[in-house]
Amino acid sequence: MNRELHAWHSPALNKTMEIAVYGHFGIPLLMLPTAAADYLEYERFLLIDAIKPYIESGKIKAFSINSINSESWLNSKMHPRHKSIRHNQFNEYVYNEVVPFIKSQTSEDSKITITGASLGALHSANLFFKRPDLISGVIAMSGDYDLTTYTDGYYDDDVYFNSPMSYMPGLENEAYLSRLRNNPHIHIYTGSGNYETPDASRKFAAMLEEKGIAVDLDVWGFDMPHDWPTWRAMLPYIIDTKY
Repeated sequence: MNRELHAWHSPALNKTMEIAVYGHFGIPLLMLPTAAADYLEYERFLLIDAIKPYIESGKIKAFSINSINSESWLNSKMHPRHKSIRHNQFNEYVYNEVVPFIKSQTSEDSKITITGASLGALHSANLFFKRPDLISGVIAMSGDYDLTTYTDGYYDDDVYFNSPMSYMPGLENEAYLSRLRNNPHIHIYTGSGNYETPDASRKFAAMLEEKGIAVDLDVWGFDMPHDWPTWRAMLPYIIDTKY
C-alpha cells in the first residue's frame, strides 16, 4: 500500500499541519480524528489496515488530517469565544487548503467523502452540510450532532452555525436542499453498546428526513461500543456495500 506524509504551514491556522495519504487512486476519503488526536490516529488504531483492501484495489484513496480540538472545544483553559473562532479557522483550513490538496492528488472533479468517529463525526457532518458543493458525501460514525454537547453551556452564532442539529432545521434554500436531497451518500452509523448514544444519530437522521433528505441510518447492536473495534467494522462495511 502506498503511504505518503505531507505537511505545509496553514495560513488559516498559522501552524504546520500534516496529512497522511494512503493509496494511489480511487474515491477520495477525507478522515478526521476522533478527538484531540493527530493525522496518524487511524493508522495507530488499525482502521487503515481495516480498509486496506479497498485502498490497494483502487476503490478509495484515503487522506487523514490532524485535529485542532485541543486548541478548541477540548481545551478547558481557553475562553469559549476563542474556541469558537479556532473552530471556524479549522473549517477554513479544510475547505481552502485540504480540499484543493486532495483534488491536486486525485482530479479536479473528484467527489470527496468525509468521515470521522465520535467528535470527528460531528465535524465531518458539519463540514459536509455547510459545503456540499465541496464535499460530496459523509460517513459519520458514533456521533452527537449537537455542538453544545461540547461547549459547556457557551453559545454564540458560531456555535449555532457549526451545530448541524441547530442550523439544519431552519434551512429553507431550495437549491441547497435539492443538492442534499439528491445525495445518496449521507451515512449515519452508530452502535448501541457502552458509551454510545444511538438516540443522537436517530434524532439527527429524523430531522434530516423531515427536510426531505434521505439518510442511510444504521444502528448496530449492544455488542458495538463507542470504541475502535466498532469503527473498524463499520467503515469497511460502508465502503464495501455503499460505494
